[in-house]
Amino acid sequence: MPTLHTDTSPAHRPLRLWPGIAAALLLVITRFVVPLVVPDASMIGFLAPVVAALAIVLWWVFFSRAPWVERLGAVALIVVALAATRPLLHESVAGAGMGLLFFLYALQGLAIALVVWAAATRGLAQRKRRASLIAAILVASLAWTLVRTGGITGEGDSDFHWRWTKTAEERLLASAGPSPIIAPPPAMPPAVEERAPAADVQRTETPERAPAADTPAVAAGTTEPSSAAAGAEAGVSTATRAAARVEWPGFRGSGRDGVIRGVRVDTDWSRRPPVEVWRRPVGPGWSSFAVRDDLIYTQEQRGDHEVVSAYRLSTGEPVWMHRDPVRFYESNGGPGPRATPTLHGRRVYTLGATGILNALDAATGALVWSRNPATEIGVTIPEWGFAGSPLVVDDVVVVALAGQLAAYAADTGERRWTGPSGGAGYSSPHLVTIDGVRQVVLLRGSRTISVAPEDGRLLWEHTWQPGASIVQPAVLEEGDVLINTADAMGGQGLRRLSVDRSADGWAVEERWTSRGLKPYFNDFVVHKGNAYGFDGSILSSIDLASGERNWKGGRYGHGQMLLLADQDLLLVLSEHGELALVSATPERFQEVTRVAALEGKTWNHPVIAGDLLLVRNGEEMAAFRLPRAR
Repeated sequence: MPTLHTDTSPAHRPLRLWPGIAAALLLVITRFVVPLVVPDASMIGFLAPVVAALAIVLWWVFFSRAPWVERLGAVALIVVALAATRPLLHESVAGAGMGLLFFLYALQGLAIALVVWAAATRGLAQRKRRASLIAAILVASLAWTLVRTGGITGEGDSDFHWRWTKTAEERLLASAGPSPIIAPPPAMPPAVEERAPAADVQRTETPERAPAADTPAVAAGTTEPSSAAAGAEAGVSTATRAAARVEWPGFRGSGRDGVIRGVRVDTDWSRRPPVEVWRRPVGPGWSSFAVRDDLIYTQEQRGDHEVVSAYRLSTGEPVWMHRDPVRFYESNGGPGPRATPTLHGRRVYTLGATGILNALDAATGALVWSRNPATEIGVTIPEWGFAGSPLVVDDVVVVALAGQLAAYAADTGERRWTGPSGGAGYSSPHLVTIDGVRQVVLLRGSRTISVAPEDGRLLWEHTWQPGASIVQPAVLEEGDVLINTADAMGGQGLRRLSVDRSADGWAVEERWTSRGLKPYFNDFVVHKGNAYGFDGSILSSIDLASGERNWKGGRYGHGQMLLLADQDLLLVLSEHGELALVSATPERFQEVTRVAALEGKTWNHPVIAGDLLLVRNGEEMAAFRLPRAR
């Protein structure tokens, strides 16, 4: 009698699908749902899906019961698909997340594709199953060649677009007419060496000197200025230019503290909202504004040129542009300069993302001198580019290059001194006075330093945990200093330092360290014994006496803010381009009002000049007339 044999080998047992499906559901929930419900859990939304994807791979290899040829073949196909796709990616995707974003995101998609394939093809013949496996993996991987990214948000989310869509910069370059730039230079007096065209200039240890006072220095190798620039130069005498009123000298105002005094606004924006005066596209970059009379100054990228530009405050009309033939780009923040121009006397000083330091005539954009401190000192361009805005102290211009300070003569560009080596970060040099002594403080990761502005001599330093500082310090009325540090996970908190001088020198002690307010790249303000700023994407306030948190509330992304000190108000510009007024009081979080202002990711600092509010991001800029309090 024939015996009935049943094949119960693992190769023919049904697939064990439920662990893979459970891991796939976990991936989707942590990737898409958790960040919406718990915005502060951005790292969970980033790391948990990766863990879930790896769990799917482990399930498939060890617990799925699939034939071994399919288990190992699928893993091999994933590796080959990733390797084959990598050279075909758009540069913004290939370089994002230090080159890891594609692999981390693609692995998640491939893991989902593997689970869907396994569940959908259980009843197919072996040949069809394996052919569809190859197709599923190739489609899931090669789909990444169809997208580009406009960078990341403060929470690390990527801004994906179809690869063939134009960027805002490309649209600007396509629609713009001839750019307003400075006319070629007139013949120089014999005593003054003529400057080579900008495209061929070699920046050496010897600075480029300004021509004689009656011969305007101009940027070479360019075309004609705009009619607005010509009219401005014709109608403004040298004496008038020298006496022009500076409304906002540069990064975060005259004290680099983001504090506005003498301005009171109507807070009922439902009845009297800010009125848009003008709006115009602008090249990418994270620069803010400097303002003098009817001119505003900013920095932007236009194609292969890094640009310092001047516009009319009243109309937004372009006046002049100075170009340097360099382009900085990194995938997370995008292209363009990061620093803000600094006004001093008749000149505007700028530091580009690649390290070019320019001194320009503020009225015409004419080049007075130019240096490249990064090249001279031997500092490598950091991941996000040089971001420190120049600081003018007396007759020197101080710049910070990824934690390295250097100073140049404001009139000639001659290098005066170089500060202590070491450190890292994107903060700007900060002028403070402690115990009657003026000093330049720089946050630079694990080491905060203070130097004498006249010679760069180290006065004091304080060591904290390793990291990279991005925001500005704050000096309290008592002379104490607030500092912060940050790492790849975000801000790590604030620390209050007691800084005292004695006959033996300077002594620095920690008063407290607080995680109640953890600024990352979003500056904080100090007001009436409290600090206010961004703790991740949520506003927070701490008591400066103890470091204890007063409150936390309101979701504005990773934006920026100003303090309207006369009204105890914060003017917040959210990462999404919204304007909000928030009470700067310690009792509780209270949003007073909110309106839309800009489209797109907004990391740039807002500026108030008179009754005009200036805002910009990497795509557009606008001016709003603020309703004055009655």
